[in-house]
Amino acid sequence: MSGNETSGAERQRSKQATRLMIQGTSSNVGKSVLAAAFCRIFYQEGYQVAPFKAQNMALNSFVTRSGGEMGRAQVVQAQAAGLEPDVRMNPVLLKPTGHTGSQVIILGKSQGTLSALKYHGEYQRRTWPIVETALHELLEENEIVVIEGAGSPAEVNLKQNDIVNMRVAMEAQAPVLLVADIDRGGALASVVGTLELLEPEERQLVRGIVMNKFRGDIKLLQPALDFLEERTGIPVVGVVPFYDQFKIPEEDSVVLEEQNSKHHKGKNRAEALDVVVIRLPYLSNFTDFDPFEDEPDINLRYVREVAEVGQPDCVILPGSKNTLSDLRFVWDSGLGEKILDLWRENVPIIGICGGYQMLGRVVHDPLGTESDLVEMNGLGILPMKTEFAIDKHTVQSHGKVIGTELFFQRCQGTEITGYEIHMGSSQGEGEPLFAIEAQGETYGDGLLVGSAFGTYLHGIFDNDPLRTALLEWLWEKRGAQRPVGKTLSQAAIREQAFNELAEWVRNSMDMEKIRSIMGLKKG
Repeated sequence: MSGNETSGAERQRSKQATRLMIQGTSSNVGKSVLAAAFCRIFYQEGYQVAPFKAQNMALNSFVTRSGGEMGRAQVVQAQAAGLEPDVRMNPVLLKPTGHTGSQVIILGKSQGTLSALKYHGEYQRRTWPIVETALHELLEENEIVVIEGAGSPAEVNLKQNDIVNMRVAMEAQAPVLLVADIDRGGALASVVGTLELLEPEERQLVRGIVMNKFRGDIKLLQPALDFLEERTGIPVVGVVPFYDQFKIPEEDSVVLEEQNSKHHKGKNRAEALDVVVIRLPYLSNFTDFDPFEDEPDINLRYVREVAEVGQPDCVILPGSKNTLSDLRFVWDSGLGEKILDLWRENVPIIGICGGYQMLGRVVHDPLGTESDLVEMNGLGILPMKTEFAIDKHTVQSHGKVIGTELFFQRCQGTEITGYEIHMGSSQGEGEPLFAIEAQGETYGDGLLVGSAFGTYLHGIFDNDPLRTALLEWLWEKRGAQRPVGKTLSQAAIREQAFNELAEWVRNSMDMEKIRSIMGLKKG
């Protein structure tokens, strides 16, 4: 904090918060990460700041303390702002269940599945009052609200029913920073084209341009920046250098396309555990495996085909938004038989949520909750049957480890936390692995057979003692001792990452210009 600024606690709160909106020329230009950066920057300066994104489309979701479901990006932004996640920060969440349909979640609660055509008509118009209310409540309760758009504001075919981009900016009268991904090429054209397609009153709200993911000498870029400012009349307020080492949870599975090529380059099997995650078509909550990314002795790979699997130290079946369709993919691709062969060879197999259901004997969906598939045989490893129902189970959970086999004995009695998001109810035979408490209920979770086990708990690997016990056991299965000592806790890694991200973005932006655009006054 500079000497000229007072803390948020010392300032008299105005009637409504100061706003800043981050929009992009397309998806995946870095809006979510930049919004998180601004949340942490203003939080460090002593402001009470909250994130907001009216509508999010993602399979990577989270459950709040009150049991509501929301997009992971706004959870990350809330954490960057030092806040407990609140479903009002993401009042509308769409979770794709197929090529043309999505489950619609309003203020944390599922409203069922709608086709894209139905949602983008009357239903989307009906959600606007909910978005308005959530937005204004956050504006009343905070000093700064950092708002994120979705995709591009210049999608002319979607503008009539827009509830996330310029309609939000107009409602909040929020100054907009327009972000382009310069690493992809065509950034200048995308900025100019986006501005040309906006209405005059919308364009007036665009107060700054940000070039993100820049590689190279900025002196060579300067003529392009000068051209942009001259052509548009809008200042370039930041050029953010390319950097991919932040430990910030990602939201879109598009990042997995680069995951295998960049992770632990040069490491061979002797140096790191080979952990394989099955890349399901409707893979959800892949941030469950972020803790493995932070471990220096793990090579994490996402695979789609049998030929890619090899002889790993461990295979993970992740969560799924469409368990039956993904189970059919597992069988049709040959991955099912491969997983069974590995299990028979005593290779550990782990199932999380939908992947846990797939490890059972059968998955039954009599009401067509997720798809038109009614029933499929699971892998048959765990003595368990799953049946889907209309009601969705969404809770934050805590409890302790009670399993006694494999590595669980090493961490028996350890406290654990996680969250559950699933439609199905599973009935199994055997002793549970975890004793769970959630919303006043106590129940068992998880089953184990041989070297395979599963659980409904997302975030299970964020629990440092359990993860450490698992990795030590995997190394011992190799006949070796784990080559690294205790790693940083996930909470410490997250805080360090937020602070590094804030510093990186702060040094890349004209923060005084941005504060002026926002109307932030010095104390």
